[in-house]
Amino acid sequence: MPSEFIIAVHAMAYLRKHSRLISSEELAENICVNPVRVRKVMAKLKAYGLIDTKQGLSGGYSFSIQNETVTLSQIYDALQMRIFHSNWRSGNAHLKCIVSSGMAQVMDDLYETMEATCYEKLKAISICDVVKELEQLYALKENTNERR
Repeated sequence: MPSEFIIAVHAMAYLRKHSRLISSEELAENICVNPVRVRKVMAKLKAYGLIDTKQGLSGGYSFSIQNETVTLSQIYDALQMRIFHSNWRSGNAHLKCIVSSGMAQVMDDLYETMEATCYEKLKAISICDVVKELEQLYALKENTNERR
């Protein structure tokens, strides 16, 4: 899973949970990455219309779509990335060996299938679902700590 996707989902969940203007420094501190990485990812989310920005000293990012329909597939689309991909191919299509000559195509087909399956799953998960799951995990953790 590319780290940009993880950064984007984390940032979107944080923006949705806090419902206010948030700086790249605050996001970076919460995500535990450099603010420059956050700004690069957030620029793609802004271009796709998933977040709003305000520039200047009091600037930052805010959740653009105030409903529960923002899905992980929209974030994936905004980042213009592929989860299952390899620039390297094994074998040689010109050899007479069926394994060497066909492995690249078999793996490309497998990657395409995995990509499509993953994308369908991402379409079914909203940022609000992520926030709800985080809230449940936090409540469970708090309950466990209270019992100690």
